[in-house]
Amino acid sequence: MLGAGVGEEIDKIGCVIRMNNAPTQGYEKDVGSRTSVRVVSHTSVPLLVKNEGYYFQQSADTTYVFWGPDRNMRQDGKGHIFNTLLKIAKKYPNVRIYTVTREKIQYCDNVFQNETGKNRMKTGAFLSTGFFTMILAIDMCDRIHVYGMIDDNYCSRANHSVVPYHYYEQNRIDECRMYKLHEHTQRGGHRFITEKAIYAKWATRHKIQFKHPPWSL
Repeated sequence: MLGAGVGEEIDKIGCVIRMNNAPTQGYEKDVGSRTSVRVVSHTSVPLLVKNEGYYFQQSADTTYVFWGPDRNMRQDGKGHIFNTLLKIAKKYPNVRIYTVTREKIQYCDNVFQNETGKNRMKTGAFLSTGFFTMILAIDMCDRIHVYGMIDDNYCSRANHSVVPYHYYEQNRIDECRMYKLHEHTQRGGHRFITEKAIYAKWATRHKIQFKHPPWSL
């Protein structure tokens, strides 16, 4: 997204969904400034809390959707991430905070299994925030414009550009190295490349358009 210059275009879209702690401040020209919905992984909650004034005060008009495994999100006092979110909700009563239910997490697992023929748990994979976000977007939206996502074959093409994994984190591991690392790790990896192949399939059934870089479906 760096240098894409599509911030204005993104801000004109009816509902802008961002993921985890992806900031807009300082990147408005490329990614826009509006955030309607922010889908956040349990692992990214501490990053939001670290900068809570930015996320929960300045962005009070954003709806937050948090997802995570039951051990972190359980509501019996033992889910430490859920407890953190409760504190945030009390401190910033105007912020709309939702958590993904256990049933919906299971539903997303089933979707992954139906699409790949593989049980997510048995293959040692974690679904990415992108996967939950895409399912949410398909439920919510008539048309979806996806910005800054590469396709499943991108990294194997000879002329692919080398970019950081996140537009807001320079000098960190590059995107393709991160994807390949996760795809083949035995336990606890995201199957990013597999997920992209699933999105390409969904794009033939739903109105999904990929930009920067564009996908040829």
